[in-house]
Amino acid sequence: MRATDLLQHSVQEDWNAATDHPFCKSLADGSLSQDRMRWYLVQDYKFIDHFVRLLATAIAHAPTLADGLPAAQFLGLVTSDENTYFLRSFEALKVSEDDRNAPAAPATRAFQTLMTGARLSGRYEQMLAVLVVAEWSYLTWATRYAAYDPELPFWFAEWIDLHSGERFEAVVAYLRGQLDSIWPDLDDQQRTDATAMFQQAVACERAFFDAAWECG
Repeated sequence: MRATDLLQHSVQEDWNAATDHPFCKSLADGSLSQDRMRWYLVQDYKFIDHFVRLLATAIAHAPTLADGLPAAQFLGLVTSDENTYFLRSFEALKVSEDDRNAPAAPATRAFQTLMTGARLSGRYEQMLAVLVVAEWSYLTWATRYAAYDPELPFWFAEWIDLHSGERFEAVVAYLRGQLDSIWPDLDDQQRTDATAMFQQAVACERAFFDAAWECG
């Protein structure tokens, strides 16, 4: 079995809760309140800086140029298409500048701290563990709802589009492949540390969706 499959199975309950969450279901069928979506987008946007720094650091630690290029291409997508989606959604949902600058919620801070820890670890496997969870979990839930109603407002529809389809599947396949490929060469402590990062990241994803759902 692949290392990433083993890691996922080690936290199956949290994984299932995060990837089959009522928040995601309501987003996909259009019944999610705008207040919940505003809260979610404001808080999720606070991850961008931490995520970009983590991904850039992972690129710098990739074993070869070929290993790092797909992540570099994905970094360009995050800082262009995804960033633009947030700005357009803020405008459409009338999220003021003051609202955008609201403090990070506890669930947000926990994930920010985890991403920072992975980045500062200097360990490629720990960075990948967090990145794999962040992207694979979103691919899992978004793929389930890829055939959404075409009348769905763009702030719902495009969020699903950004996290499903062949292009995003390739990103997740690449990240999983990187972690799978280096796993056999890790010593026991390195595997333990990377596993802890993966498990904490899944718990953070679940907690963040819980917080977004409970905010309304």
